[in-house]
Amino acid sequence: MAKKKVAPKNDKGFEESLWDSANRLRGSVESSEYKHVVLSLIFLKFVSDKFEERRAALIAEGKEKYTDMVEFYTMKNVFYLPESSRWRYIQQHAKQGDIAIKIDSALTAVEKNNPSLKGALPDNYFSRLGLDGSKLAALIDAINNIDTVKDKEEDVVGRVYEYFLGKFAAAEGKLGGEFYTPKCVVNLIAEMIEPFKGKIYDPCCGSGGMFVQSLKFVQSHHGNTKDIAVYGQEFTTTTYKLAKMNLAVRGLSANLGDIPADTFFKDQHPDLKADYIMANPPFNMKEWRATDELTSDPRWSGYETPPTGNANYAWILHMVSKLSAQGVAGFVLANGSMSTNTTGEGAIRQKLVENDLVDCMIALPGQLFYTTQIPVCLWFLTKNKKADPERGYRKREGETLFIDARKIGSMISRTQKELSSEDIAAIAKTFHTWRNTPAGANDECGMLNAEKEAASIQNSSLIIHNSSAYADVPGYCKSATLQDIQKHDYVLTPGRYVGAAPLEDDGIPFETKMTEMSQTLYAQMAESVKLNDVIRKNLEVLGYGG
Repeated sequence: MAKKKVAPKNDKGFEESLWDSANRLRGSVESSEYKHVVLSLIFLKFVSDKFEERRAALIAEGKEKYTDMVEFYTMKNVFYLPESSRWRYIQQHAKQGDIAIKIDSALTAVEKNNPSLKGALPDNYFSRLGLDGSKLAALIDAINNIDTVKDKEEDVVGRVYEYFLGKFAAAEGKLGGEFYTPKCVVNLIAEMIEPFKGKIYDPCCGSGGMFVQSLKFVQSHHGNTKDIAVYGQEFTTTTYKLAKMNLAVRGLSANLGDIPADTFFKDQHPDLKADYIMANPPFNMKEWRATDELTSDPRWSGYETPPTGNANYAWILHMVSKLSAQGVAGFVLANGSMSTNTTGEGAIRQKLVENDLVDCMIALPGQLFYTTQIPVCLWFLTKNKKADPERGYRKREGETLFIDARKIGSMISRTQKELSSEDIAAIAKTFHTWRNTPAGANDECGMLNAEKEAASIQNSSLIIHNSSAYADVPGYCKSATLQDIQKHDYVLTPGRYVGAAPLEDDGIPFETKMTEMSQTLYAQMAESVKLNDVIRKNLEVLGYGG
C-alpha cells in the first residue's frame, strides 16, 4: 500500500530573504518589469564573482600582467569585466543618487566586452524605470550576500534564477506563464525524450527553462554537455534577454537567433533539423496570422493549413517540420488539442496519426501551472518508430502509448500541485518499458494484473514495479493501434483508451456488503418517513395543512 504523500517543507533559505528584498520594489516598479531589475543584478553579481575568481587565479599564477586581457578570461568561459562593471564598484556606489545610471553603464560595458552576450542585457533599463534609490540600494545589499561561486557542486545562481522565475510567474499570473514552465513538467519531458546528444530546439523558448533542464539531464546521467547544441527563438524582447542571461549564468551557449522574432513569420533557423524538440507553446493563441498569410508555407506541406483562430496545430506542424530523420519532440498543449475538429484541426491530427508520428500522449493533472487552471497534456512525436539499438528501442510501428496521469502528483500549496521525482520516474519508466518491449508483447504476457505488471495507482500515487515487459494497466496506460485510434475518430485523449481502473478489493464478501447497505437504506427510509411527518405538522401549524 502506497503511503500518502506529504507536501515537502519549503527549504529555500536565502532565496526567500532575497525575494523579500526584491518585493520592496513593488509599488515603484510594475511587477512585469521588476523581475528584469532583480535578475539583471543577480546576473551582474554572478559574472563579477566569476571574474574576480579568475583574476585571483591569474595573480596566484604570477600572471598579473594578464589580468586586463580579455582572452585570459574567455579561455576559461569567464566574462571579462572592466572596472566600472565589477560588483565591488556597484556596491561601493549603491547609496549614490546616480546608481541606476552606473548599473546601466556597467551592463552595457559587459555586453560590449563579451560578444557572446550581444542582445542579452537590458539597455538603459534602470535609468528609464526611475527606481527608488533607497529600495534599489537595499536590493543591492541583499544580493551582495550571495556568494555565487563558493560551492562548486551547487548551482547557486541557477537555483536563485529558478526560484525567482517561479515566484514571478506565480505573482504575475497569465503573463508570467509566457516565460516559465513548471520545473516538474520540463523534467518529465526531458526524462521521456532523453536529450543526450545532438541538436535541441525550442521554437518558443521563453526564459530558456527547457534548455536548462536538458543540461541538467545530461549532467545527472553523466553525459557530456559538449555533445548537445542548443537552438531557440523567442518573440518578446525582455524575455529573449532573460533567456540569454539564464543560459549565460549556467555556462550554456545557445543560438537564439540574432533578434527576438515571431517564429511563424521570421523563422531564424530555417534549415534546422533537430534531434530533440522541447516546448511549451502559448496555449490556444488566437489570430496568429491573417486569413491570407502563410497559407502555402512549406511547414504545412502534406497537411491542411492550420486555422487562423488557434495556433496549436501551427506549432505542432512547425515542430514536425524541424525534426531530423530520427528526431523526437515533447511539448505541452491545452487538452482541447487532443480532440478538437475545428477548421481542419481534426484532419491534421488524423494525418499525424496516419503518418505514424504520434508516439505517446499523456494527460496531466490540473493545478501544475502557476498561470492557468485549464487541463493540459503532453504530446510526444517521433519521426521513427522502428527499432533503435542505440537507445535500446524495439519496433513500435503503428502503435501509440496513452498514459492517464491525472491522478498523479501532490499538492504543495493550497492552489499548486507538483509531480515528484518519483512520479516523473514512474511515468518515464512506463514509456521506456513500452518502447523497449516488442510490439504485441503485452498481448503475449496476458493480463497478469497490476500487482505483477508495470504499474498500479493507489491513494492518487503511482507505484511502478520492476517489470521486464510492458503491459496495459486499466485506468493508467494503454498501447493502442492505428485501428483503435480510428475507432475513436482520431481523438487522442488518454481517458478514451485506458479505461477505468479496477476497484480495489477490500476483502469483505459481497453478501456482507449487500446486507449492511440494505440495512442502512432501510434505516434512512424510516428516518425519511419521520421527517415528512414533522414537516407536515409544521406546515399545518402555519395554516398550510393539506
